[in-house]
This record gives sequence, C-alpha cells and structure tokens, in this order.
Amino acid sequence: MTSDQSIWTSLPVPAFIIDPDDRISDVNSSGEGFLNASRKAVIGHPVWDQIAVDAPLEEAFIRARQQSTPLFVNDVDVGSGNRAPLQCALQIAPLMGHPGSMIMIISPRELSGRMTRGNTVKSAAQSAIGMAEMLAHEIKNPLAGITGAAQLLSMNISQQDLELTDLIVEESRRIVKLLEQVEQFGNLSQPDFKPVNIHDVLDRARRSALLGFGAHMTIVEDYDPSLPLAYGDPDQFLQVILNLLKNASEAADGSGIIRLRTYFEHSFRLRRSDGSGHSLPLQIEIIDDGPGLPEKIQGEIFDPFVSGKENGTGLGLALVSKIISDHDGWISAESAPGRTVFRLSLRRAPQGTNDKESI
Repeated sequence: MTSDQSIWTSLPVPAFIIDPDDRISDVNSSGEGFLNASRKAVIGHPVWDQIAVDAPLEEAFIRARQQSTPLFVNDVDVGSGNRAPLQCALQIAPLMGHPGSMIMIISPRELSGRMTRGNTVKSAAQSAIGMAEMLAHEIKNPLAGITGAAQLLSMNISQQDLELTDLIVEESRRIVKLLEQVEQFGNLSQPDFKPVNIHDVLDRARRSALLGFGAHMTIVEDYDPSLPLAYGDPDQFLQVILNLLKNASEAADGSGIIRLRTYFEHSFRLRRSDGSGHSLPLQIEIIDDGPGLPEKIQGEIFDPFVSGKENGTGLGLALVSKIISDHDGWISAESAPGRTVFRLSLRRAPQGTNDKESI
C-alpha cells in the first residue's frame, strides 16, 4: 500500500500544511519548486510571508479555520518573493486529525496549457531563435562597412565633425556586440556533459575577474570542500559564473565584496508540470553588497531585453538562464539594498564517478 508520505511527495501541484499559528509546517516537492526555495528554508516561516495572494484572503481563511470548512478561490494571482505571480486556483481545507492546521493546494492555470502545447511552443521558440540568429548575422555585415567608412572619413575632416564619426563607430560597435549576444541564443547544440569540479570553475572565474573587470573587488570564497562533482559543460558553467561576477562588479561600481558560496541541499528538487523531476542538490551562490536590483524588474530579470543598467542589452542574464535551463538546472535571485544573491542549483554527476576528477 502506498504511504501517505509518498502520495504527499508525488502530488503534481504545490501543497502546504499550515499550523494553527499560520506558519508552514510542511511543503511538498512541487511547493518547493513553486516557491523556488527548499523545504528547510520555509518550514516555520509565516505562510503569508512566503506566499503572496492578490486577494483579501485573510478573513476568509480565519473563518474557514474557525468553522472547519473548505475555502476555494479561483483565478487569483499567486507568487512569492522569488518568482513572478501566476494565475491560480486555491483550495484550502482543515487538516483532519490536526486541530487548527490547514492544507492549501495551489493549482496554476498555466500548467495544463503548457503540457498540451509544449512541443508547439518549443518548435516556435526554435524558429524564432533561428530567425534572430540569421538577422543578426546579416545586419553585422553592413555594420562593418559603416564602421570602416566612418573611420576613413575621420582621416580628412575637422575636429568638430570627428566627434560625429567617432559616435558612428562607437554606436556601430555597440550594435555589433548586441548582435553577437543575440547570436549566442542561436546555439541550440546540447552542452558537452561531463563530471565537473565546480570549485575549479569558480576559481578560474575568480582569477579572470580579478585580472579584469573585478580588479577592484574583493572576492571571498566560502566553499563546501565535500561538495561532489556537478554534471554539465564546464565551459558553459564558466560563462555563467563570469557573467554573474561581471554583473555583481558593475552593480557595486567596481568596488565592494563578492562572496562565492557552495553547499549541498539534499532536499532541493526540480519538479515539472507533468509530475516528472530530478534532484538539484549542488548549490552555488554569488552574493554582492551592491545597491540591489530595481524593484520593478525583479520578476523579469531573466527575460531577454530586460535590464536595470543604463545602455544594458538585457541579454546577459537571459543567456545565463538559457544555459542553466539547458543543464536541467535552476537559477533564482533575491535582492535588497546591500545584498543581492544569485543562486544556481545543479545536478550531481552520476553515481560511480570519481569525486576527485575535475574539469
């Protein structure tokens, strides 16, 4: 006979047990994925600090508890501090045998559509990426000619006009850089998966940063030396870490402290809408003491062309998100003035791999 715990763990929708003091006393795997936080991190915390519901729910919730009756709320936006809201249906009911405790189930409306349209959406995304890559390549060719012509003109014009040709060259190069980032999205090849010592990757990224964009930063290492090997493409992991370090350095305006932290979180699992999933126990955090992300874009920072930096392309974090997604991993961000944390959750290398192996 299937145990209650296995049923609870296998539920394909987020579910939470709320104690009489309105604190979370348990959460299933789907709930961890919904909150983008581990069970350990949310147990004991007030439920309304972890789950944001765009509706005046508190009085109805208290009444449902007092009268031991279920509560249903349809078509309401539900989110958390780590993710943008989704339109959901809420089901709340008394937990039998536990006076004052309630069980809450969240059913995102988007899941059924995603499951039925998954292949179509993926195909459309690939077509859009291919079109963007082709356009980027075609636009770069005339830009090279424009840049060359402007440089030739600059040899025989007045100082006043020279400022205009310099502007043409500078802006053309900026557009080329943007197009090169767009082209990277066209790389649909699979990562070169292998066992990776993530501390070797972090060390390479740290040394590279201190020799370049992060020369005036202090980078502190806080590693779990017992961390097992990750599974992925070491070059792509390096690209991700360098990008996050560069963002942290720019946010701190070139001076400040960046902390690189690794640890093992056994309970962290990624669960998809179809109920499948896998463990992501290897955690990497890049923490800076800069001013934090602008509040208005915190829920969209991994979307293309969303940037909190002046003249930013908004493609760096989108590319980071794409790489981590290609590795079946998870990336999240928490930000407040003085502390911004980007967290990567990665798969462990298959069992039997020599833990002393490195990239």
